[in-house]
Amino acid sequence: MIKGVSKIRNKIVLVLLMLITGSQAMAQRPMENLDRGVIAIHTGNDSVYIGWRMLGTEPDGIAFNLYRQSGNGKPVRLNKKPITESTNYIDGSVNLLTDQIYFVRAVLKGKEQEKSKPFTLKANSPIQQYINIPLRTPAGFTPNDVSAGDLDGDREYELILHQTGRSIDTPSTGISGIPVFQSYKMDGTFLWEIILGRNIREGAHYTQFMVYDLDGDGISEFACKTADGTIDGIGKVVGDSTKDWRNLDKASGPFYGKILNGPEYFTIFSGATGEALATTNYIPDRYPLNGWNGHGGNGGSDSTGNRVDRMLACVAYLDGVHPSVIMCRGYYGRSVLAAWDWRNGKLTSRWVFDSKDGENPYSGQGNHNLSVTDVDGDGKDEIIYGSMVVDDNGKGLFSTGFRHGDAIHVGVLDPDRPGLQVFGIHEIESKTTGPGVSLYDAGTGEVLFKGSMDKDVGRGVAGDIDPANPGAEMWWAGSDGLFTLKGEKIGEMPSSTNFLIWWDGDLSRELLDGNHIDKYKTGRLFTAEGCASNNGSKSTPALSADLFGDWREEVILRTNDNQNLRIYTTVIPTKHRICTLMHDPQYRLAIATQNVAYNQPPNTSFFLGTDMKKAPKPNITLVKRNPKPTVK
Repeated sequence: MIKGVSKIRNKIVLVLLMLITGSQAMAQRPMENLDRGVIAIHTGNDSVYIGWRMLGTEPDGIAFNLYRQSGNGKPVRLNKKPITESTNYIDGSVNLLTDQIYFVRAVLKGKEQEKSKPFTLKANSPIQQYINIPLRTPAGFTPNDVSAGDLDGDREYELILHQTGRSIDTPSTGISGIPVFQSYKMDGTFLWEIILGRNIREGAHYTQFMVYDLDGDGISEFACKTADGTIDGIGKVVGDSTKDWRNLDKASGPFYGKILNGPEYFTIFSGATGEALATTNYIPDRYPLNGWNGHGGNGGSDSTGNRVDRMLACVAYLDGVHPSVIMCRGYYGRSVLAAWDWRNGKLTSRWVFDSKDGENPYSGQGNHNLSVTDVDGDGKDEIIYGSMVVDDNGKGLFSTGFRHGDAIHVGVLDPDRPGLQVFGIHEIESKTTGPGVSLYDAGTGEVLFKGSMDKDVGRGVAGDIDPANPGAEMWWAGSDGLFTLKGEKIGEMPSSTNFLIWWDGDLSRELLDGNHIDKYKTGRLFTAEGCASNNGSKSTPALSADLFGDWREEVILRTNDNQNLRIYTTVIPTKHRICTLMHDPQYRLAIATQNVAYNQPPNTSFFLGTDMKKAPKPNITLVKRNPKPTVK
């Protein structure tokens, strides 16, 4: 039974969802003003693959002309007729003894538009499927999660990298390394470094970082939890640099190495310089330490820093127009979500959701991850916090009561059903019962499938990987096969239960695990030799996202020596033309949250798969860059 919302309200929401979804009457969301993202890759036999973006604001009738300039010669148009079928091209028999410069001109109503930013394939370029970014990795550190944003207003993505030293999980004792964040341009240019300091513990649950243009000036900000001694990108210290709040007493048993006292801050940094622009107290604080545990409630006996130091974060358009950043704490018992606005150089609190404040059906429902999208069709985003949904106004929308889990997938999984669906897995905690796997309606909470009853399920995925079955499929640890959304077994277990990626030329999704990509029923498509994945047995990429080229996704991995990032892109042609996925609001916000705790692959707000309908045009507008980045 759904808690926290009446059946009448569920029906009203569902009707509104069907009527409003896709409506252009809602306000347009400001989104990144990206360039063409031209990429050229030497594929062998003097052949070059070229890909470029179609933007979400461009008309259906747009076409493209592709040009190649050899050295200092005159540009030559490669296509006989304007390209309308796709946004990629294979250029054969290229003289790679000289630089090859590629650029694109859009064609509208028969007239060529301005020249795109060119991409130069250097003479004698090796046959390699990646862009290499050399790193300034500190001794003893490992490159970990990456996020992307336009940090300097040049309409290209830059990368922010979390460099990790010794990582320690929340229940474990010991002194961790110090978290470090670095920023790089795609050409390898180093921009800045932020050192969070000794009063932030290193590990998957402590530091969730958001990279997004929060104030609409065309330049992304960087936001995260900070503490005394954090050093920003221009050398300025946050708080008191003399304080050391770590428990350094080895005799303290379960408290050794943990940080359970001292102030906690939330800071907005400039993406352009790394400068701390605004700092405030982190909401919520950690007290009482034993108030974050317990089955179904707010009490519990854990005061050793395990439950209290479980953090999540996301970005959401809570008013439908402006992005807000939401910093979170707790999910096993008490859960608190604090929404912040960064506008005109000021940081203000929008609302705070706290499950202990009369919201008991919402306690204990959080995941090691979360998702953001407009579940009720009103143009404003909700936060899917595992087994519950928090409305755009900071009130609980509904809770399934299925409690905590490790993975979540939100999207149009069933294209024949109105709205979005949520697939998730659940831990069956001590003295609890329920489904280990569930599928529910994202707008109403109606439960559509339950499986692995009373079993603790640790991994699960939902996505369209089998073209023979309409819509998405689902599989999970212990499922012993591939299942339809109704729970009917239709095939053998996929080779991995991890990430998904759009990689080859069709519309179904491929399996990304470790440093390789597989296709269901086909086998290995690609291996990133010399590269490694992150986060131990979770084997996740530094980032997987549509960073450039056409709508297919790139994958970022670290090299085995930890001295480089490599951004791999597909070189497989496709006949499908879709605008950049980064202009789909749900997908873009999923990229912002991909680094959070147990990383999850992104999904679009529409069904992208075999036999899909024409992709809807996103209701967005492109931001205009403010030449003077916001500073305090």
